[in-house]
Amino acid sequence: MGVGDKRLDIKNNLDVVVAGAVICIVLMMIIPLPKMVLDILLAFNITLSVVIMMITMFTTNVLQLSIFPTLLLVTTLFRLGLNISSTRLILSEGDAGQIIQAFGDFVIGGNYVVGIIIFLIIIIIQFIVITAGAGRVSEVSARFTLDAMPGKQMSIDADLNSGLIDEVMAKKRRQDLQLEADFYGSMDGASKFVKGDAIAGIIITVINIIAGIIIGVMQKDLSIGEAALKYVQLTVGDGLVSQVPALLISTASGILVTRSGDDNNFGKALSKQLTGFPIATSIASAVMLFLAVVPGMPKAPFLIAAVSMGILSFMLYKEETKQQEQEFISEEEEIIEAERKEPENVMNLISVEPMEVEIGYGLIPLADESSGGDLLQRIASVRRQCAIEMGIVVQPIRIRDNLQLRTNEYIVKIRGTSIASAELMPSMLLCMNPNGDSSEIPGIKTLEPTFKLPAVWINKDQREEAEIKGFTVVDPTTVMVTHLTETIKAHSYELLGRQEVKLIIDNLREKYSAVIEELIPDLMTIGEIQKVLQNLLREKVPIKDMVTIMESLADNARNTRDLELLTEYVRFALARTICNQIINDDKAITVVTLDPAIEEIIGSNIQKSVQGSFPTVDPETTTKLLGSIKNTIETIYFNNNQPVILVSPNIRAVFKKLIEMVFPHIMVISLNEVPNDIEINSGGVVTI
Repeated sequence: MGVGDKRLDIKNNLDVVVAGAVICIVLMMIIPLPKMVLDILLAFNITLSVVIMMITMFTTNVLQLSIFPTLLLVTTLFRLGLNISSTRLILSEGDAGQIIQAFGDFVIGGNYVVGIIIFLIIIIIQFIVITAGAGRVSEVSARFTLDAMPGKQMSIDADLNSGLIDEVMAKKRRQDLQLEADFYGSMDGASKFVKGDAIAGIIITVINIIAGIIIGVMQKDLSIGEAALKYVQLTVGDGLVSQVPALLISTASGILVTRSGDDNNFGKALSKQLTGFPIATSIASAVMLFLAVVPGMPKAPFLIAAVSMGILSFMLYKEETKQQEQEFISEEEEIIEAERKEPENVMNLISVEPMEVEIGYGLIPLADESSGGDLLQRIASVRRQCAIEMGIVVQPIRIRDNLQLRTNEYIVKIRGTSIASAELMPSMLLCMNPNGDSSEIPGIKTLEPTFKLPAVWINKDQREEAEIKGFTVVDPTTVMVTHLTETIKAHSYELLGRQEVKLIIDNLREKYSAVIEELIPDLMTIGEIQKVLQNLLREKVPIKDMVTIMESLADNARNTRDLELLTEYVRFALARTICNQIINDDKAITVVTLDPAIEEIIGSNIQKSVQGSFPTVDPETTTKLLGSIKNTIETIYFNNNQPVILVSPNIRAVFKKLIEMVFPHIMVISLNEVPNDIEINSGGVVTI
């Protein structure tokens, strides 16, 4: 067996040694001890108390010294055994060894009254201050720990269920939680041992003094003064030898139970927190300096304190500055290291914004608030306008400069794909003639980017002249914002993702929870609702009236899962909203109708698929139909210049798909989408 094995055997057999030591403590109360042995045990008692106190100062968790309550009982019993042994020697021989004699001589110094007072002060400090406070902290900690156990156990179960910890870790954390509760509960009771020890020390001291004086006078023929001096000296020395270790262990118990949940030990936590605010030591230095110059105050002590705090403040400020520099360097290194990591760079490269506007270098002043640009505020108003008019939630629109674009060019992108673009003259104004002819005023001819109307870029000093002639004059920012607004309306169905639908539904749930709970998730999912809303937005139908939309879906989703048919049902419910865009002041709408033969052809050529219904009309008939629509539409004046074709409900969706590639701006409505109180004026009939 090697040396390592012998050490292991000694450590494993230490429990037998401890058990024997506890038995020896009990026997020590009965069997007289020689003075030499008593001196050794008293020295060991002081050493043990110092070791225990140092351990408590270096622990970071109470469970690292969970044996402390039991250790408190054993050390208290050990001190009482030493008290009994020393009392026996004091009363029988008038001598209790060198340690007790030395403590008595050092403290009393020839005046036993001073010794008694010092001894009583130590007892009071231990009994009233430290022990009482530690006991109260233990009691409160035990109560709060027990109250918090259910919540902590639920937290452990939640971490286990989510996969953050495994079963072994969960078991260990539950065990630690139980041990912590047991520790504070035991400390609450163990503090009573220290109180009892202090009371016993006072009683033993009184007995030793009275009995010693009686024995000295009656048995050893000493005078009362000589007996008092001798036995008080020995008794006070004995009390100090026992109470100093008791005071150290009481302080250790207070340190242990008052520790907060800090990962550092007491010394590190103290130095870190007390030196964490250099301004505090600076103010303290100034206060001490002020007291030093106050008349009547001793200057030297306060000057020393002021200089000490000043030096400490300077060192702390210097260290804090150095630490900030190191943190800054560390942050830069982390940023550089993060940029070197390929996965993060790849993720940044593949992420796209829902919507963004890229501008050339010449248009940057339009977005620069310091130079008077208001593009950012105008775009924010666009988002509000889209919410009010269309009922859609447009995510924040990002604006970035792109040096690859032409100087005055801008591009509107949706999910990284270019949708619209145009060029502006940032130092000029765009002039348009409502009648369509802008040749009357000199300038740079162009097309207005939104509606492709003829326009002219003019100088700012020509504005008054153009407005007198009846021209419409707008600034470049307005041109871009108008283009952006119409682009959002035209592609609103592409911007409406599941996340935006969820935001709308969550907002609706606050006031109309009944219809939401009926519809989601039992009848429809958020993805299916998204498809219906996209179908509506694709034909410029506002979805602001979400209550009506949800109620219509809840009414019809039990009968069909066909999203195209559900969209038609919702359109029926939104009849007034649809017609509100094309109605005139006399509550009438102007429409174009289809010849019954055309409706018959379309109705008999509908193909159903997973993606919806599609027309299968032959190309020749389709060409004739589109040509007839063009000729008919051009001869009719519609309300708000919005062409409308009225068809039967069963072919409305299919007919819209048939003509939308050629006539995307024509509105197709069915008879069910016109309320009874609105008059229908037929302006023409499409025939082939």
